[in-house]
Amino acid sequence: MTSPRTRITKAVIPAAGLGTRFLPATKATPKEMLPVVDKPAIQYVVEEAVAAGLSDVLMVTGRNKRPLEDHFDRNYELEQVLRDKGDEGKLARVQESSDLATMHYVRQGDPRGLGHAVLCAAPHVGNQPFAVLLGDDLIDPRDPLLARMLQVREERGGSVIALLEVDPSSIHLYGAAAASPTSDGDVVRVSDLVEKPSAEQAPSNLAIIGRYVLDPAVFDVLSKTQPGRGGEIQLTDALQALSVDESLGGPVHGVVFSGRRYDTGDRGDYLRAIVRLACEREDLGPEFREWLRGYVTEEM
Repeated sequence: MTSPRTRITKAVIPAAGLGTRFLPATKATPKEMLPVVDKPAIQYVVEEAVAAGLSDVLMVTGRNKRPLEDHFDRNYELEQVLRDKGDEGKLARVQESSDLATMHYVRQGDPRGLGHAVLCAAPHVGNQPFAVLLGDDLIDPRDPLLARMLQVREERGGSVIALLEVDPSSIHLYGAAAASPTSDGDVVRVSDLVEKPSAEQAPSNLAIIGRYVLDPAVFDVLSKTQPGRGGEIQLTDALQALSVDESLGGPVHGVVFSGRRYDTGDRGDYLRAIVRLACEREDLGPEFREWLRGYVTEEM
């Protein structure tokens, strides 16, 4: 285990999934590039990492993910057109994504699960702690979850996962944690993890959501982790090993999140996320909320 006070600067964003739940929209467009209001979902995730002080971002991609790289690269032709038109507002928005962070890319190649995607980051991360952010969960910038997780890692060492209390009937959609309280009200000590258990088998209703701060010891555990649920190498299984045997590179703590989370993991939640974010925008919210009230009253 590395020192708890080792400064964390690197974030890993797995983005190799096929996005089959959004077909046919994702036949030629990566799901991470689907717009949430007027920015692709992946940009919100990179912005969150940067806001927490993680300026070195590695994206784990796969085939047909080139648009992700293009989005965070410069587009000189478009920039020049906007500059010639004197449209400084749009120019700034176009340049914003390319100026966010130092971006790196590696291909997963064989899609063997989240654990395997994280393992692909080992050469870039090295023997340093790092954060993992999944693109399906968008965290409102007013609720700095990742910054809190980094603080817990600095204070307690090991790895830190984000947890959310969910209805027991939904726990089968998540990894579930067995946990005990600590001296901090929002922090628990994790003693066991189960990937997508039934409601009867779940150790609690504390679900893992897509934010992790990981000790590099997880790489050694992942390299020895056998395929689990769905025939994939599960990150949850590696974290479970760390949680029950601290000598491997533990402990594992969880931050219980109670803020604003926008789930873009399926079509219905994706639409709800767009509506919620649009309603809260200063430039769009007032007019959109008025229209939405009228639509609901008249049409529903």
